[in-house]
Amino acid sequence: MKRKWKILIGVVALLLIAAGVVASVKYNRRGVVTVQTSKVITEDLASVVTSSGEIKPRNYINIGAEFAGQLTDILVKEGDHVAKGQPLARIDETQSAADVAAQVAALNSAEADAAASEAGYTAGNDNINALQATVDHAKADLDRYEADFKRGEDLFKQGLIARQDFEQRKATFDGQKAAVVEANSRVVQARAQLAQLKAQQSSAQRKIAQNQASLNRVNDILRKHNVVAPITGLVTYLPVRVGETVVPGIQNSEGSTIMTIADMSIVTAEVSVDESDIVNVALGQPAEITVDAIPNKTFTGHVIQIGNTAILRSTGLAASQSNTSSQEAKDFKVTIAMDNPPDETRPGLSATAKITTATRKNVLGIPIQALTVRTVGELDTSPNKPLNPDPATVKKNKEELTGVFVVGPQNKANFRKTETGISGATDTEVLAGLKLGEQIVTGPYQVIRTIKNGATVKIDNKVVATPPPTT
Repeated sequence: MKRKWKILIGVVALLLIAAGVVASVKYNRRGVVTVQTSKVITEDLASVVTSSGEIKPRNYINIGAEFAGQLTDILVKEGDHVAKGQPLARIDETQSAADVAAQVAALNSAEADAAASEAGYTAGNDNINALQATVDHAKADLDRYEADFKRGEDLFKQGLIARQDFEQRKATFDGQKAAVVEANSRVVQARAQLAQLKAQQSSAQRKIAQNQASLNRVNDILRKHNVVAPITGLVTYLPVRVGETVVPGIQNSEGSTIMTIADMSIVTAEVSVDESDIVNVALGQPAEITVDAIPNKTFTGHVIQIGNTAILRSTGLAASQSNTSSQEAKDFKVTIAMDNPPDETRPGLSATAKITTATRKNVLGIPIQALTVRTVGELDTSPNKPLNPDPATVKKNKEELTGVFVVGPQNKANFRKTETGISGATDTEVLAGLKLGEQIVTGPYQVIRTIKNGATVKIDNKVVATPPPTT
């Protein structure tokens, strides 16, 4: 019986000792936080903005119908390469051709009238010249008859000639005066007729100009019934068929667009960049472009245009034209020219672009997830905090600081304010606050959010294997 008791007492004693050891270990590990760490290293960093969009030509033209009519010919098909000035399609020109013929006839008639007016004016001018010569001759005769009359009057007063001779001379003189008056009257009438002929001639010339302008107009209309390529490029869109009626109208309305020609010499990726990233994008920055339809290939390019208008992500409308909330997510259009676009690129293909906005060589870097935010009040571990701090202290305690937890002696994690630069895919640049080789807390995420300044940590950097997905 004594032996049994001895064994029982020994077992109880061992249990008590084991419990004491466990309790002691747990007591000593109060507040110890298990963390993952890494060291501050030097590395090359690149800040990249990733955005999606579609392939577009730099220059493209939607060719619309300028006149209503039926398509009689389409001379190209979608995917054809065309040269500037090449005929593309024809619209029925029966009415326009008739208008041209009518205007040609009207112009010929006006020219004939003008020719007749010109001939009449020339004849009238010649008639005036002849009448003027008659007047001049009559005036010369009048002067001669006047002198003869005056001599006869003197001789009659002297009784040297008979009255009959004197009266004859007087009658001849009076008759010549009447002849001069009549000749002058005919000249005045002829000049009036010539002025009328001149007005008719001017009217005929104006009518010619008017008919010529009308002929130019209908000829221009007739010419535009033949659709030609305004640029050299690729036919990327051909929504109509022979026999359909096309009409002039608003762009993209049915029947108003005959085809689209794209200049594929400069192919671009037009992408939407989030408003938080657009401030880092600049002209000329390099980019890598992937096209969904061309897998396993990456193409290079550079930024050539940055939009200045914010576009609402939900509607695609400019933010200035929308009445929705200003808090809605917005994007900016960025155009990237592809350096060597492949022949298989087509407008409208989905694409993703990675724009390198900044690069740094051989700089201090840390994982992005190591960064956290604490207020000044949270970092104050002083045991003598005032119960009722003054307003200035309250305001200061609310100030937020960005930094990391550095593992120091005795495995204490102390918060260190850190200034950062550009951020890459996983790491960020350190500008101030850390030194090369220092050990910092990088995880887990929940621990970084809640760890206290000065906490004791246990480092466990074992990589936990991810189990394969179940099927």
